[in-house]
Amino acid sequence: MKSKRNKTIDFSLADAPADLMAKIIQFKKEKELSLVQATDKVINGDSFQIMDHLPNNSIDLALVDPPYNLNKKYDGMTFKQMKPAKYQKYTEKWIKKLKPLLKPTASVYVFADWETSIVLAPVLEKYFTIKNRITWQREKGRGALTNWKNSSEDIWFLTVNPRNYTFNVDQVKQRRPVIAPYKEDGHAKDWQATKAGKFRDTMPSNLWDDISIPYWSMPENTNHPTQKPEKLMAKVILASSNPGDLILDPFAGAGSSLVTAKKLDRHFIGIEQSLLYCAWGQYRLDRASGDSHIQGYADGVFWPRNSLALQKKYLKEKD
Repeated sequence: MKSKRNKTIDFSLADAPADLMAKIIQFKKEKELSLVQATDKVINGDSFQIMDHLPNNSIDLALVDPPYNLNKKYDGMTFKQMKPAKYQKYTEKWIKKLKPLLKPTASVYVFADWETSIVLAPVLEKYFTIKNRITWQREKGRGALTNWKNSSEDIWFLTVNPRNYTFNVDQVKQRRPVIAPYKEDGHAKDWQATKAGKFRDTMPSNLWDDISIPYWSMPENTNHPTQKPEKLMAKVILASSNPGDLILDPFAGAGSSLVTAKKLDRHFIGIEQSLLYCAWGQYRLDRASGDSHIQGYADGVFWPRNSLALQKKYLKEKD
């Protein structure tokens, strides 16, 4: 029995409502799949096959979270660690399927652990312009007696064109409490004083230390072993797309990117091999129709970890 505070989504396929399952496209390669049919849908199947059915020049932003080059189980399926050269070929395989689908102004974000990143970098550089490597401090990982604890991941920011791409810097600022308020000519410089405290909206950096991994008391949490937070997805979606744009996630997992895209008024196409993960993702999409809240994102800015009480106080004083 789960605690009443445990909001983890972990129902089985046997318990999934029929009307929910009917919304998922179960791809059969002998059938055609149009862009209209695929848009705003969760598609169950092999992304390497399904991407062949999507039209070229249609995607504004791709969020790619492939299996890291580690031994890992996903809903009964096992991804086995490969030799570096073989994993590079695997990476090139999905890139060659993905790149023709991208608009000339599109951006791509690729997620990886530090060891996988070493193998990924030369392949990504071959096909895209690398604009940055973001470090996400995810504050989770097993301790080790003979090495540093692994508690960060990489996010590669790539573009098709080195100069012509979307980047909405004003939409991804971080609101931080001001420790040393500086004044110029007696006026606050780059900060604001409120009844809730003094705050500064800072420019985003490539070190993300404000995002927690979803945990059991969060409504977005599922039983997926490598789920990404909606807050993390919100940063890349707000920065590198605009309302109405089309976002593709070819390894959609439990649907964090799709749910966040919906909450932020973007269109999406999600492809996932596990039907169970598709069901969890569709369940979250259905709930998002009545709830656009993204934990850690409020008033158009991103807030530090564990600052919910401060956010509420700020917004209450503002109103």
